Amino acid sequence: MCENHAFPGHRHAIRAAVLRQPKAPLAIESASLEAPRDNEVRVRMVATGVCHTDMVVRDQLYETGMPMILGHEGAGIVEEVGKAVTTVAVGDHVVMTYMYCGLCAPCATGHPAHCEHMGVLNFAGGRMDGSSAALDAEGGELHDHFFGQSSFATHAIASELNVVKVRKDVPLELLGPLGCGIQTGAGAVLNALKVHAGSSFAAFGSGAVGLAAVMAARAGGATTIIAVDVNPARLALALELGATHVINSREADPVAEIRRLTGGGANFTLECSGRAEVLRQAIDSLTTLGTCGIVGATRQGTEASFNVNDVMIPGRRIMGIVQGDVVSRTFIPELIELYRQGRFPFDRLIKFYDFEDLNQAMADSENGTTIKPIVRFASLASAA
Repeated sequence: MCENHAFPGHRHAIRAAVLRQPKAPLAIESASLEAPRDNEVRVRMVATGVCHTDMVVRDQLYETGMPMILGHEGAGIVEEVGKAVTTVAVGDHVVMTYMYCGLCAPCATGHPAHCEHMGVLNFAGGRMDGSSAALDAEGGELHDHFFGQSSFATHAIASELNVVKVRKDVPLELLGPLGCGIQTGAGAVLNALKVHAGSSFAAFGSGAVGLAAVMAARAGGATTIIAVDVNPARLALALELGATHVINSREADPVAEIRRLTGGGANFTLECSGRAEVLRQAIDSLTTLGTCGIVGATRQGTEASFNVNDVMIPGRRIMGIVQGDVVSRTFIPELIELYRQGRFPFDRLIKFYDFEDLNQAMADSENGTTIKPIVRFASLASAA
């Protein structure tokens, strides 16, 4: 890596979308990154997905440090590796995912998405020791390492732990959302809930996470697959992607309809909307010994209610799920293989935007125009 005149001292010049004020548009600025540490890599971004959690933090519904570089569904090419890195090399195509410590009890027992340090490593805006890699053009510190990556930038510093090497014969620009939103929906179904052949499943919310869950339920052999939403276009797409039934919750009571369609209640439900009242519906839609998974991000402090006896007596279960409770290094390549076989067509959810149009991509995600925006760094992609 060559020293840059604008950022002397072995720093790498980048362009980054920076959050400086709550609820404000992100500003694309000149910035710089320090060299990777021993266990880190520098990734040249090809594309990055836009996820609901980016907007949650932009609006400070989850409070974080600022100024911060957001973005956490990055896909790119490794440009530099620290001297202790062994699992990826310069030139590898990688998807970046959530960060975890690798040492605590959940990590050691195969549940790194529930790492005891999840909050610090993914939302605090730096490494575990509090340091960050990014400076702005004036030399001021920028909070980075959002989900261990901060991928709303032309380059990102990530840990060896949260980069996943992927095959080079699948378009890299498609793959970033596999590191968070798509992984969350599919992993919740296939890994955490273990939706099985012949079972019934209902997804509450038909955004990227909910539709990924629908596709995964179909791949897993569920025979009754129900999508619940208020957007007719998304419900129509759910039918194309594997749902056997759809419910517009503005027109019908989803609890009553799910009980009718399944003959008493669903084996599995997944709450993807982040709304407490919808969670109650997802719980009430379960059959005896059914399980409701929660993946929808809510404002800090959000509480929900349920009838205790209606959970206890029929043996219903409520499960919190982060990132599908998957080990990304193995699960993301599995999703890519399902995609190659035509069994997981997540590309149907995607619309591409230029990096300069990031704020528009975020707005289109919020207003429902686009299910899964992906921002491309066009000049970098063309050189890959």
